[in-house]
Amino acid sequence: MIRKKEDAMELLDRYLQAIKKHLPRKRQDDILAELRANYEAQLEDKEASLGRPLTQGEAEDWLRQLGSPVAVAGRYLPQQYLIGPCIFPVYWYVLKIAAFWAAIIYTVVCVVTLTLQPHTANDIANAFLRVPAVFFNLAAWITLVFVVLEFVATRFPQKLPPIAGISQQWSPSSLPPLEKSKSQHDKPRSRAIAVAEVIFNALALGWLLLIPALPILLFGPGVAYFHASPFTLAHQWILFYWCLVGLASLQLLLRIVNLYRGTWQEHHPVQHIVMKALSLIPLGVLLNAPNQVLVLLRNPARDAVQYGATLDSTNRGIHLATQVIVVIVVLQLLWDIFQLIRNRMEDQPAV
Repeated sequence: MIRKKEDAMELLDRYLQAIKKHLPRKRQDDILAELRANYEAQLEDKEASLGRPLTQGEAEDWLRQLGSPVAVAGRYLPQQYLIGPCIFPVYWYVLKIAAFWAAIIYTVVCVVTLTLQPHTANDIANAFLRVPAVFFNLAAWITLVFVVLEFVATRFPQKLPPIAGISQQWSPSSLPPLEKSKSQHDKPRSRAIAVAEVIFNALALGWLLLIPALPILLFGPGVAYFHASPFTLAHQWILFYWCLVGLASLQLLLRIVNLYRGTWQEHHPVQHIVMKALSLIPLGVLLNAPNQVLVLLRNPARDAVQYGATLDSTNRGIHLATQVIVVIVVLQLLWDIFQLIRNRMEDQPAV
Protein backbone atom coordinates (compact mmCIF):
# COMPACT_ATOMS: atom_id res chain seq x y z
CA MET A 1 0.00 0.00 0.00
CA ILE A 2 2.87 2.36 0.73
CA ARG A 3 4.27 1.70 -2.72
CA LYS A 4 0.96 2.74 -4.34
CA LYS A 5 0.98 6.04 -2.43
CA GLU A 6 4.53 6.66 -3.57
CA ASP A 7 3.50 5.93 -7.17
CA ALA A 8 0.68 8.48 -6.98
CA MET A 9 2.97 11.13 -5.51
CA GLU A 10 5.69 10.41 -8.06
CA LEU A 11 3.14 10.73 -10.86
CA LEU A 12 2.00 14.05 -9.39
CA ASP A 13 5.63 15.24 -9.20
CA ARG A 14 6.13 14.32 -12.86
CA TYR A 15 2.91 16.14 -13.74
CA LEU A 16 4.02 19.32 -11.94
CA GLN A 17 7.45 19.08 -13.54
CA ALA A 18 5.83 18.98 -16.99
CA ILE A 19 3.69 22.02 -16.09
CA LYS A 20 6.75 23.96 -14.93
CA LYS A 21 8.38 23.78 -18.38
CA HIS A 22 5.57 25.94 -19.82
CA LEU A 23 5.23 28.51 -17.00
CA PRO A 24 6.65 32.06 -17.00
CA ARG A 25 10.10 31.80 -15.45
CA LYS A 26 9.57 34.58 -12.92
CA ARG A 27 6.42 33.03 -11.43
CA GLN A 28 7.33 29.35 -11.73
CA ASP A 29 8.04 28.73 -8.05
CA ASP A 30 4.96 30.57 -6.75
CA ILE A 31 2.61 28.91 -9.25
CA LEU A 32 4.03 25.45 -8.62
CA ALA A 33 3.77 25.90 -4.85
CA GLU A 34 0.12 26.88 -5.25
CA LEU A 35 -0.63 23.97 -7.59
CA ARG A 36 1.21 21.47 -5.42
CA ALA A 37 -0.69 22.49 -2.29
CA ASN A 38 -4.00 22.32 -4.17
CA TYR A 39 -3.32 18.96 -5.84
CA GLU A 40 -1.88 17.31 -2.73
CA ALA A 41 -5.00 18.38 -0.81
CA GLN A 42 -7.18 16.88 -3.55
CA LEU A 43 -5.13 13.67 -3.47
CA GLU A 44 -5.48 13.38 0.31
CA ASP A 45 -9.24 13.96 0.09
CA LYS A 46 -9.62 11.26 -2.57
CA GLU A 47 -7.57 8.78 -0.59
CA ALA A 48 -9.46 9.64 2.61
CA SER A 49 -12.81 9.06 0.91
CA LEU A 50 -11.61 5.70 -0.47
CA GLY A 51 -9.84 4.72 2.74
CA ARG A 52 -6.77 3.68 0.77
CA PRO A 53 -4.10 5.14 -1.56
CA LEU A 54 -5.02 5.62 -5.20
CA THR A 55 -3.96 2.93 -7.62
CA GLN A 56 -1.83 3.80 -10.63
CA GLY A 57 -4.87 3.79 -12.91
CA GLU A 58 -6.94 5.93 -10.53
CA ALA A 59 -4.11 8.45 -10.21
CA GLU A 60 -3.82 8.67 -14.00
CA ASP A 61 -7.60 9.17 -14.35
CA TRP A 62 -7.48 11.97 -11.79
CA LEU A 63 -4.60 13.78 -13.52
CA ARG A 64 -6.32 13.34 -16.87
CA GLN A 65 -9.36 15.15 -15.44
CA LEU A 66 -7.14 18.02 -14.27
CA GLY A 67 -6.02 18.61 -17.88
CA SER A 68 -2.81 18.29 -19.81
CA PRO A 69 0.28 20.09 -18.44
CA VAL A 70 0.19 22.49 -21.40
CA ALA A 71 -3.45 23.38 -20.77
CA VAL A 72 -2.89 23.92 -17.03
CA ALA A 73 0.18 26.11 -17.64
CA GLY A 74 -1.74 28.08 -20.25
CA ARG A 75 -4.09 29.44 -17.59
CA TYR A 76 -1.19 31.34 -16.02
CA LEU A 77 0.19 32.86 -19.22
CA PRO A 78 -0.53 36.45 -20.27
CA GLN A 79 -3.65 36.87 -22.37
CA GLN A 80 -3.05 36.10 -26.04
CA TYR A 81 -5.26 37.56 -28.77
CA LEU A 82 -4.63 35.48 -31.88
CA ILE A 83 -3.52 32.30 -30.12
CA GLY A 84 -5.25 31.19 -26.93
CA PRO A 85 -3.50 30.17 -23.70
CA CYS A 86 -4.05 26.44 -24.29
CA ILE A 87 -2.28 26.40 -27.65
CA PHE A 88 0.21 29.22 -27.09
CA PRO A 89 2.80 27.11 -25.12
CA VAL A 90 2.90 24.61 -28.00
CA TYR A 91 3.15 27.46 -30.51
CA TRP A 92 6.04 29.06 -28.61
CA TYR A 93 7.84 25.73 -28.28
CA VAL A 94 7.47 24.95 -32.00
CA LEU A 95 8.62 28.48 -32.90
CA LYS A 96 11.81 28.18 -30.83
CA ILE A 97 12.66 24.74 -32.21
CA ALA A 98 11.97 25.85 -35.79
CA ALA A 99 14.10 28.99 -35.36
CA PHE A 100 16.98 26.92 -33.97
CA TRP A 101 16.98 24.47 -36.87
CA ALA A 102 16.41 27.25 -39.41
CA ALA A 103 19.54 29.00 -38.14
CA ILE A 104 21.60 25.81 -38.49
CA ILE A 105 20.24 24.91 -41.93
CA TYR A 106 20.62 28.47 -43.26
CA THR A 107 24.21 28.65 -42.00
CA VAL A 108 25.12 25.31 -43.59
CA VAL A 109 23.50 26.27 -46.90
CA CYS A 110 25.30 29.62 -46.98
CA VAL A 111 28.67 28.06 -46.16
CA VAL A 112 28.27 25.34 -48.80
CA THR A 113 27.10 27.86 -51.40
CA LEU A 114 29.97 30.25 -50.72
CA THR A 115 32.41 27.36 -50.79
CA LEU A 116 31.32 25.93 -54.13
CA GLN A 117 30.89 29.23 -55.93
CA PRO A 118 33.11 32.30 -56.32
CA HIS A 119 32.01 34.95 -53.85
CA THR A 120 32.78 38.49 -52.80
CA ALA A 121 32.35 40.51 -49.65
CA ASN A 122 28.95 41.66 -50.97
CA ASP A 123 27.77 38.04 -51.18
CA ILE A 124 28.67 37.50 -47.54
CA ALA A 125 26.98 40.75 -46.52
CA ASN A 126 23.83 39.78 -48.43
CA ALA A 127 23.79 36.42 -46.65
CA PHE A 128 23.79 38.23 -43.29
CA LEU A 129 21.15 40.72 -44.44
CA ARG A 130 18.80 37.89 -45.44
CA VAL A 131 18.79 36.44 -41.92
CA PRO A 132 15.95 38.68 -40.57
CA ALA A 133 13.79 37.88 -43.60
CA VAL A 134 14.33 34.14 -43.11
CA PHE A 135 13.25 34.26 -39.47
CA PHE A 136 10.37 36.63 -40.20
CA ASN A 137 8.94 34.36 -42.91
CA LEU A 138 9.37 31.32 -40.68
CA ALA A 139 7.60 33.01 -37.76
CA ALA A 140 4.83 34.30 -40.03
CA TRP A 141 4.00 30.88 -41.45
CA ILE A 142 4.11 29.14 -38.07
CA THR A 143 1.94 31.86 -36.54
CA LEU A 144 -0.57 31.58 -39.37
CA VAL A 145 -0.83 27.80 -38.87
CA PHE A 146 -1.47 28.19 -35.15
CA VAL A 147 -3.96 31.02 -35.66
CA VAL A 148 -5.96 28.71 -37.91
CA LEU A 149 -5.56 25.94 -35.34
CA GLU A 150 -6.87 28.25 -32.62
CA PHE A 151 -9.82 29.28 -34.78
CA VAL A 152 -10.79 25.67 -35.48
CA ALA A 153 -10.25 24.58 -31.87
CA THR A 154 -12.47 27.42 -30.60
CA ARG A 155 -15.33 27.17 -33.09
CA PHE A 156 -15.22 23.58 -34.32
CA PRO A 157 -13.60 21.52 -31.54
CA GLN A 158 -15.24 18.32 -32.76
CA LYS A 159 -13.41 18.57 -36.09
CA LEU A 160 -9.96 18.98 -34.54
CA PRO A 161 -7.97 15.75 -34.26
CA PRO A 162 -6.26 14.96 -30.96
CA ILE A 163 -3.08 17.01 -30.47
CA ALA A 164 -0.32 15.74 -28.22
CA GLY A 165 -0.11 17.80 -25.04
CA ILE A 166 -3.41 19.65 -25.68
CA SER A 167 -6.03 16.98 -26.27
CA GLN A 168 -7.84 15.59 -23.27
CA GLN A 169 -6.80 12.15 -24.53
CA TRP A 170 -3.24 12.69 -23.30
CA SER A 171 -1.83 9.97 -21.05
CA PRO A 172 -0.28 10.76 -17.65
CA SER A 173 1.84 7.62 -17.99
CA SER A 174 3.64 9.32 -20.89
CA LEU A 175 4.97 12.10 -18.63
CA PRO A 176 8.79 12.29 -18.63
CA PRO A 177 10.57 10.88 -15.57
CA LEU A 178 11.56 13.18 -12.74
CA GLU A 179 14.75 15.12 -13.32
CA LYS A 180 17.48 14.82 -10.75
CA SER A 181 17.60 17.54 -8.17
CA LYS A 182 19.69 20.54 -9.14
CA SER A 183 21.09 20.60 -5.65
CA GLN A 184 23.03 17.44 -6.48
CA HIS A 185 24.48 18.45 -9.83
CA ASP A 186 24.30 22.25 -10.10
CA LYS A 187 25.92 23.22 -6.81
CA PRO A 188 27.12 26.83 -6.56
CA ARG A 189 30.75 27.30 -7.47
CA SER A 190 33.05 27.41 -4.48
CA ARG A 191 35.66 30.08 -3.83
CA ALA A 192 38.37 27.48 -4.46
CA ILE A 193 37.06 26.93 -8.00
CA ALA A 194 36.97 30.69 -8.63
CA VAL A 195 40.59 31.01 -7.41
CA ALA A 196 41.61 28.05 -9.60
CA GLU A 197 40.04 29.73 -12.62
CA VAL A 198 42.01 32.93 -11.95
CA ILE A 199 45.24 30.93 -11.65
CA PHE A 200 44.48 28.98 -14.83
CA ASN A 201 43.67 32.21 -16.67
CA ALA A 202 46.95 33.75 -15.50
CA LEU A 203 48.93 30.69 -16.63
CA ALA A 204 47.18 30.74 -20.01
CA LEU A 205 48.03 34.43 -20.44
CA GLY A 206 51.65 33.73 -19.49
CA TRP A 207 51.79 30.89 -22.02
CA LEU A 208 50.36 33.19 -24.67
CA LEU A 209 52.93 35.89 -23.95
CA LEU A 210 55.81 33.39 -24.25
CA ILE A 211 54.82 32.17 -27.72
CA PRO A 212 56.72 34.86 -29.73
CA ALA A 213 59.99 33.99 -27.96
CA LEU A 214 59.28 30.25 -27.74
CA PRO A 215 57.05 29.26 -30.71
CA ILE A 216 57.62 25.62 -29.79
CA LEU A 217 54.98 26.16 -27.07
CA LEU A 218 52.40 26.51 -29.84
CA PHE A 219 53.72 24.36 -32.69
CA GLY A 220 55.63 21.78 -30.70
CA PRO A 221 58.28 19.86 -32.68
CA GLY A 222 56.51 21.03 -35.85
CA VAL A 223 58.11 24.45 -35.45
CA ALA A 224 61.21 23.11 -37.23
CA TYR A 225 59.13 22.19 -40.28
CA PHE A 226 57.53 25.63 -40.22
CA HIS A 227 60.88 27.40 -40.24
CA ALA A 228 62.10 25.15 -43.04
CA SER A 229 58.98 25.62 -45.18
CA PRO A 230 58.78 28.21 -47.99
CA PHE A 231 55.81 29.86 -46.24
CA THR A 232 55.61 32.53 -43.56
CA LEU A 233 52.79 34.36 -41.79
CA ALA A 234 51.56 37.78 -42.85
CA HIS A 235 51.72 40.83 -40.56
CA GLN A 236 47.97 40.42 -39.91
CA TRP A 237 48.72 37.52 -37.58
CA ILE A 238 50.68 39.83 -35.26
CA LEU A 239 47.60 42.03 -34.85
CA PHE A 240 45.51 38.88 -34.34
CA TYR A 241 47.93 37.69 -31.63
CA TRP A 242 47.85 40.95 -29.66
CA CYS A 243 44.05 40.99 -29.85
CA LEU A 244 44.06 37.53 -28.24
CA VAL A 245 46.45 38.79 -25.55
CA GLY A 246 44.09 41.69 -24.87
CA LEU A 247 41.07 39.40 -24.61
CA ALA A 248 42.91 37.02 -22.27
CA SER A 249 44.00 39.97 -20.11
CA LEU A 250 40.45 41.32 -19.94
CA GLN A 251 39.10 37.87 -19.07
CA LEU A 252 41.65 37.58 -16.25
CA LEU A 253 40.77 41.06 -14.99
CA LEU A 254 37.05 40.26 -14.91
CA ARG A 255 37.65 37.04 -12.98
CA ILE A 256 39.84 38.88 -10.45
CA VAL A 257 37.20 41.61 -10.03
CA ASN A 258 34.43 39.03 -9.53
CA LEU A 259 36.59 37.21 -6.99
CA TYR A 260 37.43 40.43 -5.13
CA ARG A 261 33.79 41.55 -5.05
CA GLY A 262 32.60 38.12 -3.95
CA THR A 263 30.36 37.68 -7.01
CA TRP A 264 32.08 34.56 -8.38
CA GLN A 265 28.91 32.50 -7.77
CA GLU A 266 26.70 34.82 -9.80
CA HIS A 267 25.91 34.44 -13.46
CA HIS A 268 27.22 37.36 -15.51
CA PRO A 269 25.35 37.29 -18.85
CA VAL A 270 26.38 40.83 -19.82
CA GLN A 271 30.07 40.04 -19.28
CA HIS A 272 29.64 36.86 -21.31
CA ILE A 273 28.01 38.76 -24.19
CA VAL A 274 30.64 41.50 -24.12
CA MET A 275 33.49 38.97 -24.24
CA LYS A 276 31.85 37.11 -27.11
CA ALA A 277 31.32 40.36 -29.01
CA LEU A 278 34.96 41.35 -28.43
CA SER A 279 36.07 37.96 -29.76
CA LEU A 280 34.89 39.16 -33.18
CA ILE A 281 37.69 41.75 -33.22
CA PRO A 282 40.60 39.32 -33.85
CA LEU A 283 38.45 37.47 -36.38
CA GLY A 284 37.73 40.78 -38.08
CA VAL A 285 41.46 41.45 -38.23
CA LEU A 286 41.93 38.25 -40.23
CA LEU A 287 38.96 38.94 -42.49
CA ASN A 288 40.29 42.42 -43.30
CA ALA A 289 43.68 41.17 -44.41
CA PRO A 290 44.73 42.96 -47.63
CA ASN A 291 43.64 40.85 -50.59
CA GLN A 292 42.71 38.09 -48.10
CA VAL A 293 46.39 37.13 -47.87
CA LEU A 294 47.37 35.64 -44.52
CA VAL A 295 50.21 33.38 -45.64
CA LEU A 296 53.16 34.59 -47.72
CA LEU A 297 56.12 33.07 -49.51
CA ARG A 298 59.50 33.70 -47.92
CA ASN A 299 61.08 34.03 -51.35
CA PRO A 300 58.34 34.94 -53.87
CA ALA A 301 60.71 35.36 -56.81
CA ARG A 302 62.08 31.84 -56.41
CA ASP A 303 59.04 29.87 -55.15
CA ALA A 304 56.07 31.57 -56.84
CA VAL A 305 55.85 29.05 -59.68
CA GLN A 306 56.22 25.96 -57.52
CA TYR A 307 54.13 26.98 -54.52
CA GLY A 308 51.84 29.68 -55.93
CA ALA A 309 48.78 27.41 -56.30
CA THR A 310 49.27 25.95 -52.81
CA LEU A 311 49.58 29.45 -51.39
CA ASP A 312 46.34 30.61 -53.03
CA SER A 313 44.35 27.59 -51.84
CA THR A 314 45.76 27.96 -48.32
CA ASN A 315 44.73 31.61 -48.11
CA ARG A 316 41.28 30.86 -49.49
CA GLY A 317 40.83 28.01 -47.02
CA ILE A 318 41.86 30.14 -44.03
CA HIS A 319 39.61 32.98 -45.17
CA LEU A 320 36.61 30.68 -45.63
CA ALA A 321 37.21 28.99 -42.25
CA THR A 322 37.34 32.42 -40.60
CA GLN A 323 34.05 33.38 -42.26
CA VAL A 324 32.39 30.22 -40.94
CA ILE A 325 33.67 30.91 -37.41
CA VAL A 326 32.38 34.49 -37.60
CA VAL A 327 28.93 33.29 -38.66
CA ILE A 328 28.82 30.81 -35.77
CA VAL A 329 29.95 33.41 -33.22
CA VAL A 330 27.45 35.98 -34.50
CA LEU A 331 24.59 33.46 -34.27
CA GLN A 332 25.63 32.53 -30.74
CA LEU A 333 25.88 36.20 -29.83
CA LEU A 334 22.40 36.95 -31.18
CA TRP A 335 21.00 33.97 -29.27
CA ASP A 336 22.65 35.09 -26.02
CA ILE A 337 21.28 38.63 -26.49
CA PHE A 338 17.82 37.23 -27.17
CA GLN A 339 17.95 35.12 -24.01
CA LEU A 340 19.16 38.09 -21.95
CA ILE A 341 16.34 40.31 -23.23
CA ARG A 342 13.76 37.56 -22.66
CA ASN A 343 14.96 36.96 -19.10
CA ARG A 344 14.93 40.68 -18.33
CA MET A 345 11.40 41.00 -19.69
CA GLU A 346 10.23 38.03 -17.64
CA ASP A 347 11.80 39.58 -14.55
CA GLN A 348 9.87 42.83 -15.03
CA PRO A 349 7.12 43.20 -12.41
CA ALA A 350 3.65 42.59 -13.73
CA VAL A 351 1.60 45.75 -14.22
